[in-house]
Amino acid sequence: MAKKKSESKQHPAVVNKKSLSFFEKYINNSSPTGFEWKGQELWLDYLKPYIDDHYVDNYGTAVGIINPKADYKVVIEAHADEISWFVNYITNDGLIYVIRNGGSDHQIAPSKRVNIQTDNGVVKAVFGWPAIHTRLGGEKEESPSLKNIFLDCGCTSKDEVEKLGIHVGCVITYEDEFMVLNDRYYVGRALDNRAGGFMIAEVARLLKENKVKLPFGLYIVNAVQEEIGLRGAEMIAHRIKPNVAIVTDVTHDTGTPMINKITQGDLACGKGPVISYAPAVQNNLNKLLIESAQKADIPFQRQASSRSTGTDTDAFAYSNDGVPSALISLPLRYMHTTVEMIHKNDVDNVIRLIYETLLNIKNGQDFRYIK
Repeated sequence: MAKKKSESKQHPAVVNKKSLSFFEKYINNSSPTGFEWKGQELWLDYLKPYIDDHYVDNYGTAVGIINPKADYKVVIEAHADEISWFVNYITNDGLIYVIRNGGSDHQIAPSKRVNIQTDNGVVKAVFGWPAIHTRLGGEKEESPSLKNIFLDCGCTSKDEVEKLGIHVGCVITYEDEFMVLNDRYYVGRALDNRAGGFMIAEVARLLKENKVKLPFGLYIVNAVQEEIGLRGAEMIAHRIKPNVAIVTDVTHDTGTPMINKITQGDLACGKGPVISYAPAVQNNLNKLLIESAQKADIPFQRQASSRSTGTDTDAFAYSNDGVPSALISLPLRYMHTTVEMIHKNDVDNVIRLIYETLLNIKNGQDFRYIK
């Protein structure tokens, strides 16, 4: 007699059509480091129905608040900025050389289409690259580097470039847009970490729709300037002075070629949120994350960081005499490229894990090891 196939557990979907429509619009918008405000406006417009109050600080970090009068403050946080380029030098022939704004990868630049942001609007350009025919049979072939990648906006002189409104300091983003791959992955640029901003907004939506009354103040924080050193988180942590911080960011799916699992760990898209271990991660808060995941039957993975997490977790943890902080990461393929990939189920499960953890935090909860 044949054995019955075990019924696979139905994945509880969280993201709906309305929220997915926002996510696509949010990803497609440019939000480079130091120039995040257009993305922040979109994010706040989506978030406002689910919160009691909000504000934006001097550098653009946006904060939505539930229960703003509460003394005990819990932060859920992501960062809003994307890697980009700056115009650095314009040649007399009308070509443009660039420098990084954040951790932009020079190796993926050749042949990419870009948007140069100017006061007159967007100017289209491309990263040029010599044809393969001209690179063969001569000297050793050059690889893309900051010294040799350049933009061509169709101009033949520096004066013509400047008449388009382009000047040194203009910021440049890729034009690649959002798509869904095999009904399984969300793909696009800047999923690091606007996916995080999307997920914390979805947590606020769930709290509102489920009529949850939290016993503390919840601060939904979309910080700026993470890509150049956690700067937005540093600023806003001192303003909020939270009692607890739960940060979400992306981490590497290490199952694709050319990644060493011995050094990078064994993590994969589709296997659930990643809970981190690091000096900045407060262990009692981390235990609460794990207990919340186990109670709600949410799959999760584990990751260790040697000195720092490299995320806004570090900024919150070491602020205000020490804030109990933890990190929930979203596995992502091809970080800092224009085809970053995240699994739909992981997005749902990060949202669920943050939501369930909030339900388990008590007003005034003391996370100290020794009391």
